[in-house]
Amino acid sequence: MLERQSDVELSVIVPVGKRQANAVTLYREYKEGLDAVRQSYEMIFVLDGRQDAYAAGLRELLAQGEQFTVVQLTRRFGEGTALMAGLEQASGQTIVTLPAYQQIESSEIEKLVRNIGLHDVAIGWRQPRAGRPFEQSRRWVFHRLVRWVTRVDLHDLGCGARAFSRRVLEEIHLYGEQHRYLAVLAERQGFKVQAVAVKQSPMDRFAGRHRVRDYALNLLDIVTIAFLVRFTKKPLRFFGMIGVGTFMIGALLVTWLAVGQLLFGQPMAARPALLLSSLLLALGPQLFALGLLGELTVFTHARAIKDYQIERMIRFGPRQERNSE
Repeated sequence: MLERQSDVELSVIVPVGKRQANAVTLYREYKEGLDAVRQSYEMIFVLDGRQDAYAAGLRELLAQGEQFTVVQLTRRFGEGTALMAGLEQASGQTIVTLPAYQQIESSEIEKLVRNIGLHDVAIGWRQPRAGRPFEQSRRWVFHRLVRWVTRVDLHDLGCGARAFSRRVLEEIHLYGEQHRYLAVLAERQGFKVQAVAVKQSPMDRFAGRHRVRDYALNLLDIVTIAFLVRFTKKPLRFFGMIGVGTFMIGALLVTWLAVGQLLFGQPMAARPALLLSSLLLALGPQLFALGLLGELTVFTHARAIKDYQIERMIRFGPRQERNSE
């Protein structure tokens, strides 16, 4: 590891959140894996909120003469924000993110780094993936759902071991819990993303339980990412489809109630369906109008929105003009 930041080739960011392992043990494992890459590197630990036990382990390593950077956030902001805070302190052209616990074998870090150059993003794909049948099924449903709404085919979005070209994280701003979908957002921006098969660490075992709240938050995150990936520059398609669908359902309900009263003598006023249909008829145009406002906002700021990347540029010399005789 080099002391001069200008000579650093790799910047390794370790966001420390709720799930974590022993800091001393983890550091030594990561250091062994990074030394095998044979590139100069720096390590940056970002403490997302108060992490007293982990901070004590880092102080022990510093007392032993180890060199790394520690960033302490004032409170818990989420892993996405922690990664952005780490990037501000990073100086390498290749950014490696590693979880604060054993997720992959440290010897597999080299595979991720070697893929940068051929690709802009290398995300770990743990194989063979351990877990109980329920966990396997849950992961399968999650990735199929993400694949369906984003049209991006990735297999292990939960893997925190990733390597990026620096410009990827400079173009994409993360916040909250969007770190899981970083590769999806990168592909949307036109970057080349590659899943790299890596060996899962035998220590990678989730002992807790996923609460109903966790599933609800994950579902909301998927909806958010789907909107960001597919409808950022065309919000009318998103809100318009929902608005038109809502209005049509309301119109059908009103038609059904009207036919029931005219042909079968069923009163409309005493039926809850009348209130529901009226609500849908009023909500549909409002959603459609919201989509139009979004379109106007995108149109106004279109010049400042960049959703493409230039792979390379070839410049030709100026043409030599012929002198007219």
